[in-house]
Amino acid sequence: MNMTHYMELLAVNQPWNLIIFMGIPLILAETLAITELYILFTRKFEGLVHTINRFSGIIVGIYFVGIIIYIVTQAIIPITAAGEWRTVIDMIAVYTYVIGGFPLVWIALQELGFVDKNKTREEKLKTHAICIAIFLIFGHIAMIFGMLDPSILGHEGMMKMEGMQGMEGMKH
Repeated sequence: MNMTHYMELLAVNQPWNLIIFMGIPLILAETLAITELYILFTRKFEGLVHTINRFSGIIVGIYFVGIIIYIVTQAIIPITAAGEWRTVIDMIAVYTYVIGGFPLVWIALQELGFVDKNKTREEKLKTHAICIAIFLIFGHIAMIFGMLDPSILGHEGMMKMEGMQGMEGMKH
């Protein structure tokens, strides 16, 4: 089966790329989302949950700055320059992964006091919730398209015989 560059990135250099590009960012983002729900329902802007929320928001945003720079410089630019996109499926997977990081960067900037300085706590809470929702939407689009086989839209990267040769040694 052919795979998108997104899935290839996660599959190579095991387990490190999976941890770096999926494990760490998702654990931080999910921690942010869960603590955000708690704050939305309780309106407790102090205490341990709020501290965890603030910490995870700052760390995941800064972390995604590094991921975005890496993906753009090491994947998007070279793949585009070489004309090696594996159909629009591949492009959607990679670009939505990158785009999904920007709302998390915004949350970090907000928590660090660089943006939304004049907003009330309620307005900042609303911005947080919107940013998390955008991240979740784009992140899931990236995962769905990332798992698709680009050959369904005509990509002819790996010949079918290559995949079959690897299965010859399997016992049923």
